[in-house]
Order: sequence, then structure tokens, then C-alpha cells
Amino acid sequence: MPVTDEAIEKIKAMIVSGELRPGARLPKEADLAERLGLSRNSLREAVKALSLIRVLDVRQGDGTYVTSLEPRLLLDALGFVVDFHQDDTVLEFLEVRRILEPAATAMAARVMSDEDIADLGALLDSLGDSTSIEELVANDLEFHRRIAAGSGNSVLCSLIDGLSGPTARARIWRGLTEEEAITRTRQQHRAIVDAIAHRRPDLAHAWATVHVGGVEQWLRDTLGAAGSALG
Repeated sequence: MPVTDEAIEKIKAMIVSGELRPGARLPKEADLAERLGLSRNSLREAVKALSLIRVLDVRQGDGTYVTSLEPRLLLDALGFVVDFHQDDTVLEFLEVRRILEPAATAMAARVMSDEDIADLGALLDSLGDSTSIEELVANDLEFHRRIAAGSGNSVLCSLIDGLSGPTARARIWRGLTEEEAITRTRQQHRAIVDAIAHRRPDLAHAWATVHVGGVEQWLRDTLGAAGSALG
């Protein structure tokens, strides 16, 4: 195992065991390196890597702390990963959305409060007939965020949030190039809300699959057509 990876594993073990808890300050670099049997350089690289994925928080002039370790914080880096990929790789993220979001929507149909469901419907009603693509996508992002939160599972919510925002570019592209995309999206959103409101997890799951799968299939077809044209 590379030295830096070994250092990362040793720090992670301290966190998992509870020796270092959320919000705790790490011992001084020299003391921690000696304790773990590591060079200060490998420890420094490990701290840098763990800070990039939001496990550690390096505060200049103060020290290094374990973060809150909340799922939303730890999964924030996912958005950056998606943003730096090309559209053919975004397809893979859409595939993951197609797996996760229907499950979250079904869970929301079981546990989401009546008040939150009413607010979800009001969110859809806030869109006018002359809604722009950008406004629709912003509404769409909020719609999916609320459903994910309504699942009651914070880890699932964080995963979906990380996947949803960075793939918005594909949704804007679709809205600009595909006829009836806006109308279809609004109809599918309404069907999802109705299924949740009627406490129909099976129907909510089905509509969410159709909804997310539609974006995925459109992008596959579009990229395939573009590839054929270039060929």
C-alpha cells in the first residue's frame, strides 16, 4: 500500500473508532506522525487528500479538525466530479439518477408529510405559461430536491443532490432542442406529485423512472446522432 494511502487509512481508522469525533481537533502534526509511525510528509499529503473530500477541515493558524461528517458535506465533492466530465460520461450519472430517484420517490410516497406534499404541488403551480427554460430547470431542481428530502433518508438525499445539479446542463439543452419537452416535464412532475399525494409508492416509482429515464434516453439519442454526423 502506498505510504500516503496508509496514512489516510490510519486517520480514517481513528475517526471510525471514535478516537477522533466530529469537530475534534487533530493532534499536532509532529505528535500525530510519530504516534502513527508515519513521516510528516506522508501525513501532510493524507490530510490534504481528506480535506479535499471534506473529512478534515484545515484552518490556517488554528489546526486541523474533523468536520461534522454530515452526508451532505461529504458528498459535495460529487458535484465537482460530474461537472468535469463530458456528456457521454454524464450518461452514467443519469443512469445512477434513474436508479436512485425512483426509490426516493417511492419512499416519499410513504413518509412525506401532507404539508410538504402540498408545498410540492404549490411549487409546480408557481410556474406560468411563459416560463423560460432556465426557470423550468430551476423549478425542476427544487422539485427533485424536495422529493429526495421527503424520502427521510439524508444519505440518499445527499447523493441525489450531488447528481441532480451538475446534470442540469443536459436538461437545459433538451429544453432548447426538443419539442414539447417543457410540457412533458410539467405533466410528469404533476403525475409524480399525484402519486405521492395518493400514497402510491409503486406508481410514484414508475413515474419517476419514466421522468429521469426520458432525459437519459434523449441524451443517448442526441449524442448518437451527433456521433453519426461527425462520422
